[in-house]
Amino acid sequence: MRRRVCILGATGSIGTSTLGVIARHPERFEVFALTAQQRVDLLFEQCLAWRPRFAVLPTDAAAAGLRGRLRDAGVATEVLSGAGALCELAAHPEVDTVMAAIVGAAGLAPCLAAARAGKRLLLANKEALVLGGAFFVEAVRAGGAQLLPIDSEHSAIFQCLPEDPRVWRERIDHIVLTASGGPFRTRDPETLADVTPDQACAHPNWVMGRKISVDSATMMNKALEVIEARWLFDLAPEQIKVVIHPQSIVHSMVVCRDCSVLAQLGTPDMSVPIAYGLAFPERVESGAAALDFMNLAPLTFEAADERIFPGLALAWQALRGPDGSSAVLNAANEVAVAAFLAGTIRFDEIHTVNMRTIEAVLPASGATASLEGILGLDAQARRRAAAFVDALAR
Repeated sequence: MRRRVCILGATGSIGTSTLGVIARHPERFEVFALTAQQRVDLLFEQCLAWRPRFAVLPTDAAAAGLRGRLRDAGVATEVLSGAGALCELAAHPEVDTVMAAIVGAAGLAPCLAAARAGKRLLLANKEALVLGGAFFVEAVRAGGAQLLPIDSEHSAIFQCLPEDPRVWRERIDHIVLTASGGPFRTRDPETLADVTPDQACAHPNWVMGRKISVDSATMMNKALEVIEARWLFDLAPEQIKVVIHPQSIVHSMVVCRDCSVLAQLGTPDMSVPIAYGLAFPERVESGAAALDFMNLAPLTFEAADERIFPGLALAWQALRGPDGSSAVLNAANEVAVAAFLAGTIRFDEIHTVNMRTIEAVLPASGATASLEGILGLDAQARRRAAAFVDALAR
């Protein structure tokens, strides 16, 4: 039987790449539901092509508009609206696999719904673990869900490990997450104040959305990935290292207790981890180009320059802080990046907002023991971060 797939965030780069992989294997996968936030025209085109059972948009008005267009086109897709519909479809009894590609904290609730319903959960939304931490991991365990990482770095680590997680602890000394360094790796730190949003979004290796592209330029994406890795692989903070690898060919490495190093290599194409997650434990054609070792540029590695990437250290600060500190960091970063993209603050002030917020908002005991508590902490951190943005903008 074909696996029925619900794609949360179908119109983003991960969502469209997922549909690209599914198109190569129609005998294996069926598109059951598609969701989007803003790109209604693209969602309409996807519904025409895939005829999913359901589609979801954020508002009643947007859903009504899409519903009318699909009806006129003779497409019977049922269009729903609101955050509740995302959770409903993520946990739908006919869904086998959920691709969680909604950016930011908005993806936490549907990820929890999928986890509690025991789905195969392909996690491209790192914020679910950054916010949810132990609470989210427990939901996965209690629901009997299968959690598979889609971030290229975490998929690389996962691919280097035995399929049985019970032996991970006895084999791993530490892991190394690689980072491209983004577009400003060689820039003079004194010039970063003048960076424009378009410059920050011009990633040298990967094609991504604007928010995650800015995160790559600041290396906050790597900070969040450190936090995600702590929960995915049950590691202590000191067992997670980061190294700059500008070519983005070695996607990450596992250093074993005997000093052997296992690495996963490939072209910088998200189709590879997506295909691995969809078909796990099998491997199927992804559509990515094969590595040409005879023409491959030299592979280099270097330490991250703290003057260019001051936010990277906030990952370990958050992991060693009170429970919920990583949720505070994520909320601050979402507010700061949005302000930068809107032209409200400078590129180098993203770190200022993040640092001030994580120092100002100290999570209360038990704040991350429920979804409501996590979202309340997230809202508190966003208010404080917004206040710091306002102060910088004056």
